[in-house]
Amino acid sequence: MCGIFMGREQEHEHIREKLISAAGMPKDVVLGASVITVLGTSEVCIENYRGILEYTENLIRVQTKERRIKLSGKHLQIAYYTNDEMKITGRIQTIEFGDRRETL
Repeated sequence: MCGIFMGREQEHEHIREKLISAAGMPKDVVLGASVITVLGTSEVCIENYRGILEYTENLIRVQTKERRIKLSGKHLQIAYYTNDEMKITGRIQTIEFGDRRETL
């Protein structure tokens, strides 16, 4: 019955969500979903990212598996990054989430 109201991709996502929920496993482990931790207005940690799209003192754009993330502010810098985690510091003013196809 779900197929009548949802597109095929949405239906698959819905089924995946139910399986993950039933298994009791975290989404970041099973699906590789991003984990974003915000500490005040001066620090953001992003786990499970795919790449850095843009990096300036006022703007950092990051690609994750599911979407693009845009951080705006002042004196932004990537304090460190590894293959799957990064820490951004500075005066963070906005965090925007777009989808994979958006350029943000």
